[in-house]
Amino acid sequence: MGKLWTLIIQLHSIAGPVVTLLYPLYASVVAIESQSKLDDEQWLAYWIIYSFLTLTEMVLQPILEWIPIWYDVKLLTVAWLVLPQFAGAAYLYERFVREHIRKYITEKEYLYVNHQQQSKKSPNNGGKAKKFVEFVTPKKVSFN
Repeated sequence: MGKLWTLIIQLHSIAGPVVTLLYPLYASVVAIESQSKLDDEQWLAYWIIYSFLTLTEMVLQPILEWIPIWYDVKLLTVAWLVLPQFAGAAYLYERFVREHIRKYITEKEYLYVNHQQQSKKSPNNGGKAKKFVEFVTPKKVSFN
C-alpha cells in the first residue's frame, strides 16, 4: 500500500506542471502552425487567464496556504481551462475579460493593431520570409 500511495503522490505532483504548462505549450505551438484562428484565440485566452491566476495566487499565497485543497481546486480549474472539450479559457475570456480590456484599450492602440493586421494581409508584404528577416536582422543603433 505504501508504494501505491507514493506513486499517487508523485503523479499528483507531476500533474500540475503537465496540465498548466506542458500541454498548453504544446497546444499553443500546434495552434500557431495551424490555419485556424479559433485555436489561436483559445490559447491566447488561456495564457492571459493563466497569467492572471498565477499573479493572483502569488498575492494571496499567505491565505491560500491555509486552504488544504487549493492545489486540487487550481488543478481542476486549469484542466477546465485547457481541455478542448470544455474550452474554458475562451469562454472566460469572451464572457468576462474582453469587456474589461475594451474599457482600457485606447483608440490609438486599436488603430495600431488594426493597421498591423491590414499590413499582414496585403499581398506584397513578403509573407513569412519577410517577418523572419525583420525578426533576425539586428537594428542599427546610434549613440549620438
